[in-house]
Amino acid sequence: MLKSLTIGKYCLLSCLLWSVGALAQAPAAGPVPAPVPKPVAAPAPAPQPPGIEGSAWLLMDYGTGQVLMGHDIDKRVEPASITKVMTSYVVSAEIKSGKLSPDDQVRISENAWRGGGGGTDGSTSFLPVNSTIALKDLLHGMIIQSGNDASIALAEHVAGSEEAFASLMNAYAERIGMTGSHFVNAHGLPHPEHYSTAHDIALLSRALIRDFPEDYAIYKLKELTLNGITQHNRNTLLWRDPSVDGIKTGHTASAGFCLAASAERDGMRLISVVMGSSGEKKRADDSQALLNFGFRFFESHTIYAAGQTVVEPAIWKGERDSIALGLQEPLQVTVQRGKYEQIKAVMDLPKPLLAPYSQGQQVGTLRLSLDDQVLIEKPLVALADLPEAGFFGRMSDELLLWWESD
Repeated sequence: MLKSLTIGKYCLLSCLLWSVGALAQAPAAGPVPAPVPKPVAAPAPAPQPPGIEGSAWLLMDYGTGQVLMGHDIDKRVEPASITKVMTSYVVSAEIKSGKLSPDDQVRISENAWRGGGGGTDGSTSFLPVNSTIALKDLLHGMIIQSGNDASIALAEHVAGSEEAFASLMNAYAERIGMTGSHFVNAHGLPHPEHYSTAHDIALLSRALIRDFPEDYAIYKLKELTLNGITQHNRNTLLWRDPSVDGIKTGHTASAGFCLAASAERDGMRLISVVMGSSGEKKRADDSQALLNFGFRFFESHTIYAAGQTVVEPAIWKGERDSIALGLQEPLQVTVQRGKYEQIKAVMDLPKPLLAPYSQGQQVGTLRLSLDDQVLIEKPLVALADLPEAGFFGRMSDELLLWWESD
């Protein structure tokens, strides 16, 4: 009996003898520092951000979704024709789900014809009433020419009516995370209950580029000839800057001049949103200034690769004494040049860590911050299964946990 008590981890007396050393290695509770690779980089001075006119504006990094700078980004604003980005997202999603085909023949109702101006007012693709046109051509007309008639015809084809289509818009907006938006029409003409935010428009733009890259390619086309009429894309940045490949303009008397733009340079993509500007040139100038500033004074870094071990803390009652934790997706962060070394990484881990854990199960949270502002949070997950130990292993750890708590 005495001999059996002295054998390995399963001996209670041995547990007591080495408990002090084991407790010194016990998992820490709450936030603990996490290792962050640090490059050798000299601090680089940066000028003040450009002065932007408008009721709300922002600059977002596409890769991380971080808002790099902005003003009143969650303020309710009229989206005007930027609404059509939401319309095109819904149409693309419905095509992807198999409910629609790009070759569908869409009838132009009198309602669509009148909504598109009926030859009197509003952005139009000049679609004849009661004519039919391929869905893919309508999509081009709405995106490039900003045709209200194309928007309404698409909405009616997808959902039967604009009202029903608006409910789809709101459902997809919620899925994207657009918490400050509500849509009542497919084209963006003013309505008291039709609104969005600069932040939501950036989230929508990011989702469009990510989810439907082939349809997003339409946004960089500079002109379209439809029904023998050639019209130009209103996004003048397409002519100014070859790195710009979208996204959409908007204007009404009450909304002012608006522009959501995106550009990619050297593998880095940025999204700018300017709402409520005073003129067509001003919205383009401010958008260009935001993009130029972002590319010049910000940089992106991959902190950890997917599946890389970030930390390997001790664990109780498991077949192994530690567990490898990491991320399911690569962790990227975008910061002002010269500030990467100032990033702080902290892990939130429970105490105590108790087996079992399954591969991919969240164990804690990794949080990156800079200048006391949280940049990004990601779940720390188990990189491999860690089953429970046997009976005696669990019992010895239970004793140590009791000893620590006492």
